[in-house]
Amino acid sequence: MIRDLYNVQIRPAEDAVTPLTDEEELRYRNLLFGELGHQISEQGSVRYPAHTPEDRRRLIAVAQRLTAHWGQEVCFEAEDTTRFRLYLRGFTG
Repeated sequence: MIRDLYNVQIRPAEDAVTPLTDEEELRYRNLLFGELGHQISEQGSVRYPAHTPEDRRRLIAVAQRLTAHWGQEVCFEAEDTTRFRLYLRGFTG
C-alpha cells in the first residue's frame, strides 16, 4: 500500500542546540573563565564536558585566556569524545 503525504513539515527537535548570540557567548566564556579558573587555581586541573566542536573551541579559548591572565601556561587535552581537561603545565594529578 502506498500513501501520499501532503503538507508534511519537518518540526524542529525540542532539544536542538541553538547558537548563542554574541552577548550570550561572551557571558558564557566569562563564566567559564571564572569558574574553571577558580577550580584550576585550587586543584591544578579541571574536567569539563565538551560535546560539540563549539564547546571544544570555547574551552581552548578559556585556557588561552587563563594563560594570558596568569602568565602561566594552562594546557588542554581531550580525554574522550565528550570531555576536556584543562590543567597547569607540570601538574601531574
